[in-house]
Amino acid sequence: MHMTFIYLASASPRRHELLQQIHIQHEVLRVPAPAGEDEPILPSESAVHYVQRTALDKLKQATAWRKTQPQLHQNWPLLCADTTVELNGDIIGKPLDLADATLILQRLSGQSHQVHSACCLSYQGEIYQALSSSTIWFKPLRAAEISAYCQSKEPLGKAGAYGIQGAAAAFITRLEGSYSSVMGLDVYQTHQLLIQAGLK
Repeated sequence: MHMTFIYLASASPRRHELLQQIHIQHEVLRVPAPAGEDEPILPSESAVHYVQRTALDKLKQATAWRKTQPQLHQNWPLLCADTTVELNGDIIGKPLDLADATLILQRLSGQSHQVHSACCLSYQGEIYQALSSSTIWFKPLRAAEISAYCQSKEPLGKAGAYGIQGAAAAFITRLEGSYSSVMGLDVYQTHQLLIQAGLK
């Protein structure tokens, strides 16, 4: 069946790789970040509401920006996503620096936490949304393990200061949910959104 090209409005190389994995023809859009705080958390906002709102905000920003770019296909479907980590009700975003990454990993050590991934697809005036939540258990981490991992700089730019597809896989004793969702995009749910939109 014919597959329409889509725009992926995300700088995440993991999301790009995941779409490639399921043979979704796409082009990455690098939408300029809006002024102000990056992905701000609203007062008393739950992690689930936060990740859904942020994904939808990204979609709205990308849609508005595309309209100012006449060289882009205005009718192509547009996909955005956001992923966040929740520990005991707290939203754990990307570390500010390696010292912050160390503190985050110390908190995750020996604990279970949730990873929430939201994705939004806009096509022909409709918006399709999905949410995936997974639970991950970390083994107790030694200080030397955290230090070595932080020295690799892998924690930077990742919610929860780790990437499941990297060296931190050795920290994970159990995963309940979707591996691809923890990477940043639930492959199954994304495929389902494309079907709902009539694109697959």
